[in-house]
Amino acid sequence: MLMKEANSHLTKSELAGIGNGEVAYIRKMRTDEVSKCFPEAPDIDPGVDLWALFGADGTPILLTDNRSSTFFKAAEDELKTVSLH
Repeated sequence: MLMKEANSHLTKSELAGIGNGEVAYIRKMRTDEVSKCFPEAPDIDPGVDLWALFGADGTPILLTDNRSSTFFKAAEDELKTVSLH
């Protein structure tokens, strides 16, 4: 109940800003999703496992084919990481 009340008082932009600069999330991506989030990325062969690091507000930070690299980048930027499934 308390969470519902707290959420009803936050704007979308306020909610998006929670954890910004402190929290990042890691997400596995398909090659067909890359151009939406990383328009500057080169063409990538289909079937390659990709991992992306995003800021709490959804800002793309890193795209790699090595999951460990996302954790190293987050640590370098002093970000706490969470994984999305």
